[in-house]
Amino acid sequence: MTRVYLCGPINGCTDAECNDWRAYAKAELAKYDIGTIDPMDRDYRGREMEPGIATEIVVNDKADICDSHFMIANCPKPSVGTSMEILYAYKRGVPVVAIHPADKPPSPWLVYHADRVVYSMRDAIDWLLA
Repeated sequence: MTRVYLCGPINGCTDAECNDWRAYAKAELAKYDIGTIDPMDRDYRGREMEPGIATEIVVNDKADICDSHFMIANCPKPSVGTSMEILYAYKRGVPVVAIHPADKPPSPWLVYHADRVVYSMRDAIDWLLA
């Protein structure tokens, strides 16, 4: 089964900001028998500075990216973690489709490292299905 890593801001985000778009993506992708890997399954918010947690987060997220066939990167605002995950996927040859707000120009770094930049989840899914 094809698996898609759901990349996007978590640190400093509300439950809704972290989960709503991921729940929508999961439901839509399931219609096409596409599985997802959700880093929110391991919600470490509020524990980032505990000893060993940063290593655990990064090691597990990297393993999940390596186990993915694609990455959907939701980029509604700048995020260090999201940027690092996109770069990691790029270096590992995992295709990335990035969703960026249409009213702002995307960073050249995002354009370079993403295989495609789109403006909606529907466009991201359509790109995956093409």
